[in-house]
Amino acid sequence: MELSGKKVMIMVAELFNDYEFIYPYYRLLETGAHVEVVGAKAGVVYSSKVGTTAKSTAAAKDLNPAEFAGLVIPGGYAPDFMRRDPAMVSLVRELTNQGKVVAAICHAGWMLASAKILQGRTVTSYFAIKDDLIHAGANWVDQEVVEDGGLITSRTPDDLPAFMRAVVGALGRV
Repeated sequence: MELSGKKVMIMVAELFNDYEFIYPYYRLLETGAHVEVVGAKAGVVYSSKVGTTAKSTAAAKDLNPAEFAGLVIPGGYAPDFMRRDPAMVSLVRELTNQGKVVAAICHAGWMLASAKILQGRTVTSYFAIKDDLIHAGANWVDQEVVEDGGLITSRTPDDLPAFMRAVVGALGRV
């Protein structure tokens, strides 16, 4: 297993995109990683845009970023809720500061903007938040997946295979 022994977070909040949560979650498990489902509170059941549910296994405020190789932030409307929780935003910033992997797909770029980690970075996202990321200081490009150091971004669920190849590869180097 390529990530055996590594701990990775995947964030969750109301109205997450089903594909962007489920695909990374099971892909990370498949690699042997220990996956912590992180919400604003532990033990909360969150609903996706279409009604799929995911239960948080940990609260962001209770985690030590130094113990993790990185995190994945799914899109949907969940990032708009995630960025309202200071502890969730802090995890993104701290992992970035520690040189860990921070992966965001679709609308998850909102979390990167709120964490104030985009200045001078090259990223992609769902086209509708392009202006938000540019205003946060990012160089936005329209590509399937963009790697800028440990920061990995993608646009839509169609990009998930390339996104997760990049995420798993980067986590393997941490």
